[in-house]
Amino acid sequence: MQELIRAHIQRSIQAKQKLLEDAHIIETIAAAGHRLSECFKAGHKLLTCGNGGSAGDAQHIAAELSIRYRARPERPSLPAISLAADSSALTACGNDFGYERVFARQLEGLGRAGDFLLAISTSGNSPNVIAALQAARLKGMQNILLTGGDGGRMLREFGPLIDFSIVVPHEETARIQECHIMIGQILCAVVEKELYGFD
Repeated sequence: MQELIRAHIQRSIQAKQKLLEDAHIIETIAAAGHRLSECFKAGHKLLTCGNGGSAGDAQHIAAELSIRYRARPERPSLPAISLAADSSALTACGNDFGYERVFARQLEGLGRAGDFLLAISTSGNSPNVIAALQAARLKGMQNILLTGGDGGRMLREFGPLIDFSIVVPHEETARIQECHIMIGQILCAVVEKELYGFD
């Protein structure tokens, strides 16, 4: 059992090491964080979405921004909302329009030009996240995609819709998700640095 534990920790370290060594990924995270900071400075908001563990990550990142990322010093709340958090909206849309539209339908009402969408899909193949990216583009929103592996359908078929694609170069879902929440927290750190000077 201890070897299993060590193996999981080692694969997690290796996945993060790949990110650390990829200058393009580091540059993309920095650019995405900067653009997200500009979005908040201009009075716009962030909407996040994802399925399963990625839904949890979407909620986590929205909470870090709307409530707090660093414990001290205190800063103003930032407008960040998870589209994966409202069970009534999700189930109503799933029932009335189909699960593929659960995020896109909310974006139709909540999204505004200048807002940002953070879309998370470990495989890059989630139909409802693809629909969210399309809806966001129609609303004049910018976006960040967190995905893994080869980026799936989102990069192959919908690449022009994506402003910032951050692809974790790994095939194991758990490792990709670990990197996604780390990247999400780094984006929060970049925003707090640019808006409030926090180190």
